[in-house]
Amino acid sequence: MGVTKTQIFNIEQNELAVIFKVLSNPARIAILQYISHQDSCICNDIVDEIGLAQPTISQHLKELKSINLIKGEIEGKKVCYCINLPKWTEIQALFNSFFNTTKSNCC
Repeated sequence: MGVTKTQIFNIEQNELAVIFKVLSNPARIAILQYISHQDSCICNDIVDEIGLAQPTISQHLKELKSINLIKGEIEGKKVCYCINLPKWTEIQALFNSFFNTTKSNCC
């Protein structure tokens, strides 16, 4: 979607599109599932758990951070990640609004 095309859609439509795009990769879903099931922030064990190369994991983490769904804190030489709960709740509300207002009017 080109920059000029986004202008014809409202803010919520554009925001949902960005979120869906970031979440459209199964590796990112796996990362989110892994992080969300931990009792505390996680650091280097994402690579071992997901099974992708460190640079690939870093790129996926960057995409998830771009919509503020996760946050990273620097601890020494490593970055530890956790779910950004306020944003998580905000995205849940956006999804609920989208899905709960969609009518089931298929043929």
